[in-house]
Amino acid sequence: MAVNITAYQSLITELSAKKVLLVAVSKTKPIEDIRVLYDLGQRDFGENYVQELLDKEAVLPKDIHWHFIGHLQSNKVKSIITFVHLIHGIDSFKLLKEVNKQAAKNNRVVNCLLQVHIAREETKFGFDEQELLALQLSELRELKNVSVTGLMGMASFTGDTEKVKQEFKILKSLFDRFSSAYYPLTVLSMGMSGDYKIALTEGSTLVRVGSLLFGAREYAHNS
Repeated sequence: MAVNITAYQSLITELSAKKVLLVAVSKTKPIEDIRVLYDLGQRDFGENYVQELLDKEAVLPKDIHWHFIGHLQSNKVKSIITFVHLIHGIDSFKLLKEVNKQAAKNNRVVNCLLQVHIAREETKFGFDEQELLALQLSELRELKNVSVTGLMGMASFTGDTEKVKQEFKILKSLFDRFSSAYYPLTVLSMGMSGDYKIALTEGSTLVRVGSLLFGAREYAHNS
């Protein structure tokens, strides 16, 4: 399936009206498809796999904002630290410290989102509510080369829209509580191809959309 330009233009119009950022999830998709959206003005793209991201970053325009949205292993951080725009999946304080360490070596401050486990699926990564609220502000402030700008979470992959809505409500509540207890957060990343409209009603400021734009993949619910 070719890039759905009509769907992209419609989505951009919808999100722009709400001041919500679109990250086009381009994992497994060819360079040519990314260029189609780039030529239409899209600059934020999301990738799940380090090697694929490295291959694409090497040949695509340098003004692209690359979002790493997959599960990031600590030993892979240094590979992407020089150019990554936003790391969505920080699921432990240990990983956050590694990002800070590698960013310091490159004189960068890297924006990060803390991933929160809101779904009932065991395959999801992230902090749970207690772990998130147990983070120490003093420890976070010691990390001078990372900036925690918000939270990210994925709802359960289900047709039960009420369940999805409730999970997004939980994340928005944690976003508000964390922002109040620690410091103002600006990014609430929730909503993908199948549930972004629900996420918008619950306060999302960033959606990650892949299959609506690029066509379905084998694991289309991951974007």
